[in-house]
Amino acid sequence: MRIFVLLCGISCVALAQDLKGLLTQQSPDVNISVVLPGQPTFANATRPFNLRFDIEPAAVAFPTTIQEVSDIVQLGDKVNHQVVARSGGHSYIANGLGGKNGTIIVDLSNFQKITVDDKSGTAVIEMGNRLGDIVTALVAHGRALPHGTCPYVGIGGHAVHGGFGFTSRLWGLTLDAILSIDLVLGNGTITTASKKLNPDLFFAMRGAGSSFGIATAITVQTFPAPPTATIFSYNWHFTAADAAIAFAKYQNFVLTANLPPEFGAEIVLTPGDVQGNVSVGLAGGWYLPFDSLNATLKPFMDVMPPPRTISFDTGDYLHSAINLAGGSLDTTSAPDGTDTFYAKSLMTPEKEPMSDKALLAWMNTLANEGFNAPVGWFIQAELFGGHNSAINAVKSTDTAFARRSSLFTIQFYASSHGNVPPYPAGGFTFLDDVVNSIVKNSPANWDYGAYTNYVDDRLPDWQLRYYAENYPRLQHLKDLFDPRGTFTFPTSIQK
Repeated sequence: MRIFVLLCGISCVALAQDLKGLLTQQSPDVNISVVLPGQPTFANATRPFNLRFDIEPAAVAFPTTIQEVSDIVQLGDKVNHQVVARSGGHSYIANGLGGKNGTIIVDLSNFQKITVDDKSGTAVIEMGNRLGDIVTALVAHGRALPHGTCPYVGIGGHAVHGGFGFTSRLWGLTLDAILSIDLVLGNGTITTASKKLNPDLFFAMRGAGSSFGIATAITVQTFPAPPTATIFSYNWHFTAADAAIAFAKYQNFVLTANLPPEFGAEIVLTPGDVQGNVSVGLAGGWYLPFDSLNATLKPFMDVMPPPRTISFDTGDYLHSAINLAGGSLDTTSAPDGTDTFYAKSLMTPEKEPMSDKALLAWMNTLANEGFNAPVGWFIQAELFGGHNSAINAVKSTDTAFARRSSLFTIQFYASSHGNVPPYPAGGFTFLDDVVNSIVKNSPANWDYGAYTNYVDDRLPDWQLRYYAENYPRLQHLKDLFDPRGTFTFPTSIQK
């Protein structure tokens, strides 16, 4: 066995010896690369996507097989270190680095196989793949999956916590496409979870997976890539009052129109050109022939003023994915980026839409406080619900992802100037005020949620907002499948 380490003081020497000795005892033939503090590559190996966090793991291991993942998890138990998996490393609060110091990181970047069965349309995707790689591999077989747009995002955390994209109203969330999961439990057991095999574990892994195991591969049901797709956008500049009216019209439109599932969209809010104004955009994907898009949007456009700008980009499905990725799906020729940011989320219940009072308070906050905020910001109100939504067709208790009756999932995202540390205290205050402008102007018992892939380290009641009525069941399953708490991080399921 070879393990590559640079000893860096007494604690690192001890851990390195433990790594060498214990892994050798468990699997004499394994060949695992491990990076420790003090090694020249350690800083790069532990760089978070969100530079608001400065976390020092105990070690980063790079296994190549599921057995090696098991060896590392068992080692964590023996040396009393918690363990966490990292796929793409894009956790908003650095949960892929443990969310705190002293965790052993299992980096899955060596798990990059994608195998497509052309007859069944299923695919086996290892968890070191990025979304850009997956799009490219599946389209080569005429297939596709629902997922986000950033090509650098790893499939691991994305799939086991949600996975939204403009095709989600058509195909569901990424986790809804999963047929089975190969994983390692907290005691090192290698197993598979599906509806027939370990169904309770399968329930937990689809929505709260990082708390229950390290997934190394998922088998998914893919979908025929649409032969045509249009990425569209419209933009208006409004006063706060007019922005609130416009959003109310859009909310009524998506609630009342018989929207085809091939319609995916979001409202994008950004700072206005002067204080008191808000820039309002409607952007989305249309996965039917272009000539039927205008008819679908007509009831909304008929009650709106003419937009300042309009754009359509029509092509095949691959072309649409490249557009949404910013022009390239390649994850190898250019390095992944970083940011210094804070994000919040709000999932609005479809049965109790945002009131006119809440919408006006929200837009006033954006148009005034937002104009002078010490951060750059954008807000995306993603359409989860409406008629014919595949997301909301799934029962809230079928997976750990509980918020199945949401109309919008709203992401509130604010970055420091220049995208570098430090993140200003006023950025937290601003986003808190924005979310509170909606919540405090809604009924006291308003059953809103939050989205785990936009994970928030300052959300006080995250157990309720993320998991709703599923949380007690998840606590019970945590006791059953991870009694030692091997997979523990700031927003993990608590025993």
